[in-house]
Amino acid sequence: MNILVVGNGGREHALAWKLGQSPQADRVFVAPGNAGTDLDAENVDISATDFESLIQFAKQNDVGLSVIGPEAPLAAGIVDAFQAEGLPVFGPSKAAAELEASKVFCKEVLRNADVPTADYQVFRNGSSAKRFISDRYHTDTEDVPLVIKADGLAAGKGVIVCHNRKEALEAVDRLTSEQEFGTAGSQLVLEERLDGDEASLIAITDGQTIVPLSPAQDHKPAFDGDTGPNTGGMGAYSPTALVDEKMLSMIDEQVLVPTVHAMKRSRRPFRGVLYAGLIVTNQGPKVLEYNVRFGDPECQPLLMRLKTDLVTLFMATIEGRLDQIEPLEWDPRPAVCVVMASEGYPGSYEKGFPIRGLDEAEELENVKVFHAGTRLHNGDVVTDGGRVLGVTAIGSSISAAKLQAYKAVRCIRWNGAWCRKDISDKGLTYASE
Repeated sequence: MNILVVGNGGREHALAWKLGQSPQADRVFVAPGNAGTDLDAENVDISATDFESLIQFAKQNDVGLSVIGPEAPLAAGIVDAFQAEGLPVFGPSKAAAELEASKVFCKEVLRNADVPTADYQVFRNGSSAKRFISDRYHTDTEDVPLVIKADGLAAGKGVIVCHNRKEALEAVDRLTSEQEFGTAGSQLVLEERLDGDEASLIAITDGQTIVPLSPAQDHKPAFDGDTGPNTGGMGAYSPTALVDEKMLSMIDEQVLVPTVHAMKRSRRPFRGVLYAGLIVTNQGPKVLEYNVRFGDPECQPLLMRLKTDLVTLFMATIEGRLDQIEPLEWDPRPAVCVVMASEGYPGSYEKGFPIRGLDEAEELENVKVFHAGTRLHNGDVVTDGGRVLGVTAIGSSISAAKLQAYKAVRCIRWNGAWCRKDISDKGLTYASE
């Protein structure tokens, strides 16, 4: 079977790498791909949003499975376009993808399905949101437990956690007046700030059966100790002791099942990846948001550990027979992914710096370097994004996996490269509790 992966990030590199290991896979194409996918698959110079060209390519190259990686083409209806041409495609429809594409829609689904989440209010413009903040909080010194979210897609960065009135008012301006994330801020969700630790639970569903993957934990803030601005994710590890079997069962029963049922009732049946971003509070797990695709960088450690054939899993989802597959098989060893980023990220950054030491890092045992923001230039691998690499290692313990991942990180160099130094340290804390 020929397979097409759509996208060009670390998640897509991990998917192409894993799909290529299947005995069912003949050729794996990635459109448009990056310098890493060019090594593990075959890059195709077609944009992820050029649906017509992607469909034409799939037909001409006898593609039997297309896998859509990023949220933007999903939200724009790429799955509907492929299905209309009779092409097998893994991912949710445009209507179902609104679960991620609109924070307002997501909160409405959660409320209607009685899924535990933070209290919230929706504002159609910045002035009404600022008026609400000023009326409720009267000084700049009192605690303001608010999270302000852009309604639309913002590459994982349209969420601003606030601690005082000044921060909250500035956040509203950033999302509305300054349009930091474009039209994504045309509506705002003001949500109560919840206290607790975050976890990621990614599940595969065909709209009837739900197959949860191993729990993982992302590290969103830019700097060590979870400080600094939110990013698309600076690293992840799996599994996490924060979500034990009892909590996993609770999440399945109170979060995943009612959400899938609610989507079906609203005539938006969900097929594909349902990713619950959770916060574990004193009252139990609550949903912060849903994504409708694999998390990046959670995808990398998850697929390092997954032993089940990914082609079999995805085809069963497309064909509505997830209830017939064997239980997923996992490598019991944990995996840790450390994101190496460009200087200035998540703000502005330069591109085009040559990356050295990739071969040296890849030669280390139990290490895989997934490319995210890279491209080939005159035969050299150069930086081409904010998050450049996802250096991933598997080990006998979280500590061993972390040690190996950072050993690989130290092999890799480019002008301005940096990373967090504490990825997975939380996992040691949970394991000792």
